[in-house]
Amino acid sequence: MFQIVEAFGGDALAILGAALAAIIAGMGSAKGVGIVGEAAAGVVSEDPGKFGKVLILEILPGTQGLYGLLAAIMVMGKVGGLDLASGAMLFFASLPIAIVGYFSGKSQGRVAAAGCSLVAKKPEQSGKGIIFAAMVETYAILALLISILLIGKVG
Repeated sequence: MFQIVEAFGGDALAILGAALAAIIAGMGSAKGVGIVGEAAAGVVSEDPGKFGKVLILEILPGTQGLYGLLAAIMVMGKVGGLDLASGAMLFFASLPIAIVGYFSGKSQGRVAAAGCSLVAKKPEQSGKGIIFAAMVETYAILALLISILLIGKVG
């Protein structure tokens, strides 16, 4: 690892941070979407007419992966001859969305799966299930905002 940093300087650290933002936040989204997908499939197997309502809940945990991707793209836009300090700053700037994206994606999946249960029993209450899941999204958005602000300060 240290040999790579020595050879490529700050660019190596920045690329590692970008990769972690995309990978870790994406893992949280994949886990969350999977959790909701299982619950949604159960609801739709009983009543195919509820597909549209559970699809919205299914989509919600996928946003954390997109946020990680956005942060990664922003970091990659700064790569190219970075000194070690700048690369380290970009690495650390990638961590808020990487870490919070992972945990919020998983948590949002569980909340959205509970929303699917709400839709199964009371489809007219689907908006409440969406709101419950969207509350978890708040923390991913805050983490993305912090990562964006930190990335913007480098360079």
